[in-house]
Amino acid sequence: MTSLTLTPGTVTLAELEAIHRDSLAVVIDRAARPAIDLAASRVAEAAGGDEAVYGVNTGFGKLASVKIASGDTAKLQRNLILSHCCGVGETLERATTRLMMVLKLLSLGRGASGVRFEVMELIEGCLAAGVTPCVPSQGSVGASGDLAPLAHMTAVLIGEGEAELDGQRLPGREALARAGLSPVTLGPKEGLGLINGTQFSTALALAGLFDAWRLAEATLVTASLSTDAIMGSTAPLLPEIHALRGHRGQIEVAAAMRALMEGSEIRESHRTGDSRVQDPYCIRCQPQVAGACVDLLRMAARTLEIEANAATDNPLVLIDEGRIVSGGNFHAEPVAFAADQIALAVAELGAIAQRRVALMVDPTLSFDLPPFLARDPGLNSGMMIAEVTTAALMSENKHLANPCSTDSTPTSANQEDHVSMAAHGARRLGRMTANLAVILGVELLCAAEGVEHRAPLATSGPLKAAIACLRSEVAPLTEDRYMAPDLDRAARLVASRALCQAASGTPLLVLGDAA
Repeated sequence: MTSLTLTPGTVTLAELEAIHRDSLAVVIDRAARPAIDLAASRVAEAAGGDEAVYGVNTGFGKLASVKIASGDTAKLQRNLILSHCCGVGETLERATTRLMMVLKLLSLGRGASGVRFEVMELIEGCLAAGVTPCVPSQGSVGASGDLAPLAHMTAVLIGEGEAELDGQRLPGREALARAGLSPVTLGPKEGLGLINGTQFSTALALAGLFDAWRLAEATLVTASLSTDAIMGSTAPLLPEIHALRGHRGQIEVAAAMRALMEGSEIRESHRTGDSRVQDPYCIRCQPQVAGACVDLLRMAARTLEIEANAATDNPLVLIDEGRIVSGGNFHAEPVAFAADQIALAVAELGAIAQRRVALMVDPTLSFDLPPFLARDPGLNSGMMIAEVTTAALMSENKHLANPCSTDSTPTSANQEDHVSMAAHGARRLGRMTANLAVILGVELLCAAEGVEHRAPLATSGPLKAAIACLRSEVAPLTEDRYMAPDLDRAARLVASRALCQAASGTPLLVLGDAA
């Protein structure tokens, strides 16, 4: 398995996406070890002292005032993990669980958690050997950290819980043994350091971000095809319009669409003599809407990149000051806000794309395309119900896009009285991006049919390549047939970047900060 060396505090979104998509193993740069070892020694000293230090020699949460004898610190940490394994629901997808484990390594690697390096080495070993803890996807409110899901991850490290290895679900101890690994006995604060943090929520939010970005890029291709299919104008793409407003995303979306449509015979055929003055907003305002979504995704991406590199447990070991201090870095409010931003962008990309689908199937608006893009309409229904499916998914995403970060409820006997709800705010993103992929897949199917109806006029070179990519998987709709596989294949092309790669040799949009 390919391994990547990561330096805590400097990891990039590109590295995190490669880890997520390619199941890379990771090791922490050994230059980080001295700080990690020093923090662990400070915790060990505190555990043997008389002063009460939260989570080191005290109980947890509302029980923080209970002092724990030094001889019980190992049992304290073990009990913490077992008692917090209260997750429910579907098991988290393997790639996202592995990303969560990497994020936990990065957080511990900052040298402020007091967790011994040998514990981190076991996590590295699990990633390398393919031992993936089985983590239920529900049970976290996003403060005090993602306690339940991270407890399920940690349970495997102590030989409890369950893990997946080579496609089998096994008891945690057995999975470790088969991989040649041994469970650890947790030292002072180590259980708390492992479960107190935002890594579950952040991993889910990153997974949603990575998929949303691919789909945002794909909308440039599907929107350009739709514009040609209904013989829309490219005048709204003129760079002068977008420069006068100044938003980066809007400027880049317009530029990408101009390049994709350059050389279209369909476009050139109606530059003069077209009775229409303006296109509907779903065509004319694509740069403004998709561009705003792109900007929003970039904002969320910056927040999540910072969070991925952060130390987010409690208490934290401040080595330079020689103190172990309670704080609140476990509160996942930044992640909750980022997840809400991603959800808004995904919902809006789908909303405007669905209107383009509706435009193409409506003969009163599509500029002479056949009703529902059907050959022999009446006998054939064409894309009639595919459009209805997009309406259903669009509406579902609108509902799911309602903010989660504005919700809160007190927990743990009112000790944890304001929580972020980042976990399910991030978890919904997988469902939303899957819905968006289908909406864009249907737009691709409709737009390809529409462009082919314009023959002998041809679209641009890049868009011809996009249609050829589709036609390698889905044949033209010459008569009604069983449609579900067509929608699935088109959605996969959109989500996989295959469509964008066919249309352009270079990325149409870049997620990072480079302008």
